[in-house]
Order: sequence, then structure tokens, then C-alpha cells
Amino acid sequence: MKINVEECARMLKEQDDILILTHAHPDGDTLGCGFALCRALLKMGKRVRVECGDPIPKKYGYLYDDIDTEDFEEKFIVATDVATLNLLGDLSDKYGSRINLCIDHHGTNTEYAEYLLLDDTAAAACEIILKVVKALGVEIDAKIAGCLYTGISTDTGCFRYSSTTGDTYRAAAELIDLGADNGKINRIMFETKTKTYAALERMAIEGMQFFCNDRICVITITQDMYEQTGSNEQETEAIAPLTRQTEGVEIGLTIREKTDGSCKASIRTFESVNAAELAKNFGGGGHLQAAACRFDCSVEEAKKLLVEKGRELLK
Repeated sequence: MKINVEECARMLKEQDDILILTHAHPDGDTLGCGFALCRALLKMGKRVRVECGDPIPKKYGYLYDDIDTEDFEEKFIVATDVATLNLLGDLSDKYGSRINLCIDHHGTNTEYAEYLLLDDTAAAACEIILKVVKALGVEIDAKIAGCLYTGISTDTGCFRYSSTTGDTYRAAAELIDLGADNGKINRIMFETKTKTYAALERMAIEGMQFFCNDRICVITITQDMYEQTGSNEQETEAIAPLTRQTEGVEIGLTIREKTDGSCKASIRTFESVNAAELAKNFGGGGHLQAAACRFDCSVEEAKKLLVEKGRELLK
């Protein structure tokens, strides 16, 4: 059942022992949503915690490093920035059938939650959470503002993507006025690389493959590459945009091998191809120009499937 911001806030006011779920292979938007909402609910005196199916990259530590949460049996479960259940990763089996509320901005949301607050015109789910926190009547401090700014900045590629709207800029400006350290956050998110990531990025670029007259670019990240560079899956978030930076590329695919032999694909496109439509063919979802999906097969098999379907969409 779809609800509006005011109904969402009223529902959260009535609940306690709240568990917030973020999607696997977490990014700044899902984590910014989760921890901003967590902080707001904690200020209201509620018991709340955030869980993610994958380890959270160290660079996001400032979102939660001062949060002390107690253990409790969850009575109300919220998913933030999660379009489909399979994006929860390992948490899907445990909580998938019990999610009470989803707050999201993906037009491909499968409406798996009992209640859904959806705005697919928002460039980032954190834009929606900002409205929810205001409706809760919680004073937005610098920490909450920083969480929300992180989500907006990262999901818009530091305001470079076409999904960025006037409302996006206005929300970001408001959050800066409320204490978000935009300079520091942008530096951490877009300018700082670990040596291990730099080595992984070099290998990724060297292994780029092109298909369909160079209109499709594919990067594959294997467990062997992690071992050689000392990197890990938590450092791969910045690799996906690289596939779209080569002139002439219309579909960029980044396929990452998981430890169990399965893999996840990140899809980046330009206006000529709907990334969400490509991902939907494989049980995934997302936005017009950025989407993702999972495969229970090898990297090579996933690459073949994606390239074949991508070729159809380019015709």
C-alpha cells in the first residue's frame, strides 16, 4: 500500500523497536538514509538499529561512529533505498517477508513491503528521508544533515547526473546550512582513494572489454583481483562509473564476483538505453541510467547474458 510523507511519519511515531535495513553492497544513499533515520528516531527516544547484508566500507564510518544502539527484538522493519528484496542480499531470507515499510526512489520498486513511500522523481532516497525527518518534528543536527547530504551527493555523482533537479540542489543547500560538511564529504566520497583501490582500478581499466562496435563496455572484478591488490568488494563502488567515461559507450557493465561464485552487475547507461529495463530482465532494478542485478552464475556467464540483452536494447 502506497503512503505519503505525513502517513509515513505518523506510522514511525507510533512504533518502537525499529530495525532499518539497507541494501547489500551499500552505497552512500542507502546508508545515508538508514543512519539519518536512525539518528532521528533515537532523538525521539526510540530503540532503533541499522543492519546491512554486507560489511560497510570504512569511508562511511563518520555516518555512524558515535551511535550506540542496544540489542532488541525488532517489532517494526523499515527498508531504505531498496527496490527489490534480492538487493538485501543475505538479509532477504531473514527479514524479506516481514518488512513493514519501504522508503524508496526507484521506479522499479516491486512493492514488497506492507507500506511504501515512493517518489521516483527524487534523485536520491535521502531527499525523501529529509521530508520524513521534518514531518517527524525532529531537529536536524549536523550529523543528520551529513548523512542526508552524503546520500544526495553520491547518488547524483556529486550533482553531475541528469537525475539532479532543482529540488535536489535546494535540499543539498538546506543541509549545508544545517551543518553538513559538504567539502569534507565530497573529498572523502570522490577524491580520496586507498592504495589498494588504486591498484584494483588500474587492473580493472587494463581489463576493459568492448562489444557492439564499442557501444558496450565491460569491467569484470574477480576474487583473484582482490587477492592480488589487497582490495575488497567494499572498495568497488567508484569503479562502475568508469565504464561510461569512454567516448562512444552507451552501456557500461561492471560485474563483481562474490566469494560464493555468484556475482553482481552494476549497469550505467546514457539516455539511449534504459538501465532499469536491462536489469529487470535479470530480477534487478534501478533508475533510467543506473541499475543493478545479481546472478547465480559465473562472471563470464553473466557477462554473456548482459551483453546479449544489451545488444538487443541498442538496436
